[in-house]
Amino acid sequence: MAWTWRFEKADGTEVQPAVVPEEFTTQGDAESWIGEIWKDLVEGGADQVVLFDDGTKIYGPMSLHAEGA
Repeated sequence: MAWTWRFEKADGTEVQPAVVPEEFTTQGDAESWIGEIWKDLVEGGADQVVLFDDGTKIYGPMSLHAEGA
């Protein structure tokens, strides 16, 4: 299995991430990575992410912006 992220603007348009992600072997690894790097992704122009497992959408879009921001 390969867990991957899709990076999007607020309107759902795909954007290239500021930090190139890897393919993750577990959902936990993918989520830990996004938790560590989300601020860099926002600074690079991403507003939200979608998580996929071997091309199947698991959840999202999930905002990268802090609540109340």
